[in-house]
Amino acid sequence: MDASTAAAAPIWRPSPERIARAELTHYAAFLRREHGLDFADYESLWRWSTTEIEAFWETIWRFCGMRSFAPYREVLQERRMPGARWFDGATVNYADQMLWRAAEPGWADRPAIVFSSEIVERREVSWGALAAQAGALAATMGRLGVGLGDRAVSYMPNIPEAMTAVLATASRGAVWSSCAPDMGAAGVLDRFRQIEPALLFAVDGYRYGGKDFDRRDTVRELVAQLPSVKAVVLVPYLDPDATLGEAIELPARDGAPARRVPVVAWSDALAAPARFEPVPVPFDHPLWIVYSSGTTGMPKPIVHGHGGTTLEYLKAMRIHSDLGPDDRFFWFTSTNWIMWNMTVSALIPGSTVLLYDGNPGYPDLGTLWRFAERERATYFGLSPAFVQLNVKNAMSPRGCFDLSSLRTVGCTGSPLTEDGYRWIYGHVHPDVLLASISGGTDPNTAFLGTCPTAPIYAGEMQARGLGSAVYAYDDAGKPIYGEVGELVCAQPMPSMPLYFWGDTDGKRYFESYFDVYPGAWRHGDWLKLVERPETVTGIIYGRSDSTINRHGIRMGTSELYRVVEGFDEVADSLVIDLEYLGRESFMALFVVPKAPHALTEDLKRRLLDAIRTQLSARHVPNDVFAIREVPRTISGKKLEVPVKKILLGQPPERACNRSAMSNPQSIDWFVDFARTRAG
Repeated sequence: MDASTAAAAPIWRPSPERIARAELTHYAAFLRREHGLDFADYESLWRWSTTEIEAFWETIWRFCGMRSFAPYREVLQERRMPGARWFDGATVNYADQMLWRAAEPGWADRPAIVFSSEIVERREVSWGALAAQAGALAATMGRLGVGLGDRAVSYMPNIPEAMTAVLATASRGAVWSSCAPDMGAAGVLDRFRQIEPALLFAVDGYRYGGKDFDRRDTVRELVAQLPSVKAVVLVPYLDPDATLGEAIELPARDGAPARRVPVVAWSDALAAPARFEPVPVPFDHPLWIVYSSGTTGMPKPIVHGHGGTTLEYLKAMRIHSDLGPDDRFFWFTSTNWIMWNMTVSALIPGSTVLLYDGNPGYPDLGTLWRFAERERATYFGLSPAFVQLNVKNAMSPRGCFDLSSLRTVGCTGSPLTEDGYRWIYGHVHPDVLLASISGGTDPNTAFLGTCPTAPIYAGEMQARGLGSAVYAYDDAGKPIYGEVGELVCAQPMPSMPLYFWGDTDGKRYFESYFDVYPGAWRHGDWLKLVERPETVTGIIYGRSDSTINRHGIRMGTSELYRVVEGFDEVADSLVIDLEYLGRESFMALFVVPKAPHALTEDLKRRLLDAIRTQLSARHVPNDVFAIREVPRTISGKKLEVPVKKILLGQPPERACNRSAMSNPQSIDWFVDFARTRAG
């Protein structure tokens, strides 16, 4: 490691009282008492958890109180990736683990959810009401013909109804998937078409930044393009009187017969009371489908299971996040993002979930801080982009708001800089656990994150997660420390994907993670591990592949190309998402105009508008540039990763092999462009 990194002093240390109270401390005592295991520090505990993985995960099951209807016969059948099978024989249900407390004495009237938005000033949902609503909705889903293994999809924002719907879906053993309503029809259909949903939950519209967005026409288009949908459940969120009628009538077209898809109002879906009774499903039964995109083809429909998800979030919420029944958990997120799934899972330790839907900068940057103050948030999750926005606007929340209830500030989505760490301790709260984490949609976990008993160094994530055998590999597949390498996970984890939906031979799944380092998960991030006295910390330097990562939500470049190259004026295109450490991220779109056209300001505007409306407002490039040609390999593939490396400052002779290119001269433009931006 370099001298400056090695000599750095911690920016924060936990107090002895905090260490004594920490659930991690209690877990270590449990291991000592029940198993005779005594670990000198976190790092020795981590080493045991990533070598004796069967014993580790069995202790997590016992210590954290994993609920099951039938016991497991074996913790792990085969220790390999892919192909590991966990807790064979056990039957579980994610929704059961979320809501069992609702039936316990004293819990029915406690708040499970507190919600606020640009539309709703404040709404509270108790544990008893949430369980009752989930039970009633699950029964309605049954009457609509949605059963075990059927897909129920959502086109809703971060509202309590979405939490109710995912819990109802899981309780029936149906499979959940979600897209936020700020995503256009094209992006949603790219995802939902692959999984053939039986039911669509949707809102009539939403409000963002003070502007109303009616989504009823988009909902009709989704239903028209998804012939598997049997019914729609509509939440009138933007307008309480909004309706789609009793049914969506679709005429015959393109050889498809006419269809009549019934529409059920949300209030009607909850009208008939029914007990909340989650059905037992196998440990590896599909729970939800999330999407993380590669650089070619359609978004990957990643299937996570009931058991692995539940067990991972028990560990993450209780031991790493140190959450309990007295906590009030908030993370600013979209229903597109795995952090929304994590937010729902904050019910696991009995915490109250705080939801906010809207623009965090509207009407001003104090919106989320006021929400945290009013609701006495103990855990406040944000993104580096939001931190940077506060810094640029000279915000000092601790001077304007009472944030004394905060114990933890979470952060993920992209690398948080050293200055970002210092801003949080200087301007938010001087004595919080800064839970800067990295993992993601694919593994359904944080590979690197928090250790409530260890110090924090500016710019570094505290530790590798328990059970996460994370290393930085060099090109030869050897672990390295103090240098940047590829982030890999060398041992299986229960939360890893079961499979990709429709990937019948497993080829796409294998090629996504395991074709570079056989037997090890290659995640696609640049990682440097730093050996500290108490733990091995980690620094993420952005994506090592060409996936677009905007505010933590990933999208494949191919999705954007489909929109851009649909323009008659565009012959070819290349998009590069640059995540600079210490600078704002910058997403550049490069287009080759089709003769006789040129890249005019009008064409730029129309391109960006098309991406915003057809794909996602979150993935609109910062700027558009005209180029003569897109660099390609001899076989015709776009050289996204080499161009990204060049734009991040790597010498071109190291970034690409010109002899393997069909147009080697095309790289020169990007070398000049990088030099200009660096200057």
